[in-house]
Amino acid sequence: MDDPHNPRPGHALPDHVAGSGTLDRLVDTARDYARSAAADNTLTAYGKDWAHFARWCRMRGTHPLPPSPELIGLYITDCASPQGKALSVSTIERRLSGLAWGYRQRGFELDRKDRHISAVLAGIRRKHARPPVQKEAILAEDICAMVATLPFDLRGLRDRAMLLLGYAGGLRRSEIVSLDVQKDDTPDSGGWIEFLEGGLLLTLNAKTGWREVEVGRGSSDQTCPVHALEQWLSFAKIDFGPVFVRTSRDGKRAQEARLTDKHVARLIKQTVLAAGLRPDLPEKERLALYSGHSLRAGLASSAEVDERYVQKHLGHASAEMTRRYQRRRDRFRVNLTKAAGL
Repeated sequence: MDDPHNPRPGHALPDHVAGSGTLDRLVDTARDYARSAAADNTLTAYGKDWAHFARWCRMRGTHPLPPSPELIGLYITDCASPQGKALSVSTIERRLSGLAWGYRQRGFELDRKDRHISAVLAGIRRKHARPPVQKEAILAEDICAMVATLPFDLRGLRDRAMLLLGYAGGLRRSEIVSLDVQKDDTPDSGGWIEFLEGGLLLTLNAKTGWREVEVGRGSSDQTCPVHALEQWLSFAKIDFGPVFVRTSRDGKRAQEARLTDKHVARLIKQTVLAAGLRPDLPEKERLALYSGHSLRAGLASSAEVDERYVQKHLGHASAEMTRRYQRRRDRFRVNLTKAAGL
């Protein structure tokens, strides 16, 4: 089996057990649970990693099974080689994760600590590692300018609610589009919403597990995420199922199909250009600067509150991760040079 999306080797009846309708259904259910263990985007990336490695092996007259640390050490060396299109260190590390996942689906374990892999990877990191490239944070004045470019038709109401809710909630793209109106509305739900007097409560099945996110009301209706969501749901006549759905071609009716996270990415880039952010850069560079993470980074950088609240809001396991999202907020707030007497 060459597809890590299909975990049949690890989720099948033992050879000595006779199949039955009940057991076969349990096997299918176990496979479904296994596929839900990682996000769809992660599984897609892992599938491409395995396919690339399998193709690399075939072209060199060998086979990916069973796992060979020596062979994988040569593979990552080739990935980092300047003779071809050298991959970044983070991409090579992700490929190793994809291979480890693929081997587990086939009943094997890849020992990434084996010296043939770990020593080569350490050398690649030392020679080729670069500082992480961070996306530009969308600050409060930026998000206001972006939503001001949207029309007030049905599609504009939806997109305005998505941007403001994503920003105020510090949400990932996938978390925005996976929301349902109520609990258990759809099988593919990633959470639901609840309107309260003080604002909005989101219950999310997020990357790090279930968490609740409080989104308070804004200082004006024009920039209030709660008001924007109320407007969208009211005019779209949505009271069940996915919160953010496609609209008809004429933009006058809401449809049933849930939007994908790619819509959020396109929406951010579209409104960044329309709002004229970073006019000092060419259009291509401006588009490359912003992504869905710009919303989360913008909230973390703009919210002048205790760091602990930002960490909880974003669902980060450590304060260090939260600080990576805070682009400019804490720089030079404490001046150790002066504190040391200079």
